[in-house]
Amino acid sequence: MSALRDRLTDSLYGLGWAGVKKLPEPAAAALGRQLADTVWRRRGKGVTRLEANLARVVPDASPARLRQLSQASMRSYLRYWMESFRLPSYSEQHVLDCVDVENVHRLTDGLASGRGVILALPHMANWDLAGAWAVAATRQPFTTVAERLKPESLYDRFVAYRESLGMEVLPHGGASALGKLARRLRAGGFVCLVADRDLSASGIEVEFFGEATRMPAGPALLAQQTGALLLPVTLWYEAPPRMKARVHEPIPVPQLEGGRRERTAVMTQALADIFAAGIADHPQDWHMLQRFWLADLEPGPGKTPGEAAGPAPAAGERGTG
Repeated sequence: MSALRDRLTDSLYGLGWAGVKKLPEPAAAALGRQLADTVWRRRGKGVTRLEANLARVVPDASPARLRQLSQASMRSYLRYWMESFRLPSYSEQHVLDCVDVENVHRLTDGLASGRGVILALPHMANWDLAGAWAVAATRQPFTTVAERLKPESLYDRFVAYRESLGMEVLPHGGASALGKLARRLRAGGFVCLVADRDLSASGIEVEFFGEATRMPAGPALLAQQTGALLLPVTLWYEAPPRMKARVHEPIPVPQLEGGRRERTAVMTQALADIFAAGIADHPQDWHMLQRFWLADLEPGPGKTPGEAAGPAPAAGERGTG
């Protein structure tokens, strides 16, 4: 049964890439909204979890407002998928025209300095489109990591898709992946990491909208090990086909009496604070349909709540730090 489900999942994604990219853009956008509204009305686990997460982000929202937000968020999420299925067919100029980036000089100046740049993003709007823009705008490929998906054929599809956009994709693999990322940064390259959700349960505990969660340690560790700039980036959608991005000021390595873990904790909390501000401004564009806060995680064998082995990636998990 599992093998059949895996084949079905892979086939559906294959149909998406093969079929949706052939649609005119208005038709693809309309299809995305229709699918989003259908899923939203069914009130499955993903939608109810999305609303529970949004309730933390917008704590004074009424039930009606939360429903409105969750519908808008599902439309944003399906817009991501429609764009991503079509993205390999976009011309370079179309990619550049679709994305408006504030403070882009922080990225270009960082790369020109030769010290390497780490871009850290949350699951907002379309981070794949942002990656394609970065390659086109800087004329320089970047390196990222991706969680292995099941079936393996689906993971291979995502790797091939991102590589077609100019990205180098490494499998999520602890020290091995971290070492390769560090080498790219020391050579003056740049790395992009989706860094608001820890998939390893070994991340750094941070306060996020008043509650505890964990975020990946990778961005802060890489900045300390290599001297690269750590630049947070937040994204949000405007009317199609536009997306906006903001490159924030670099997060410095703090001068502390403690060791690396203490410095990493301070830097990761600073990253979380910037993500939180961006999500609060555009909550509908934060695509978090999974358990996220420690209080919500299901405990593993012999563990208490908040000590889970980490939330499982959804099909199509785009990346992690």
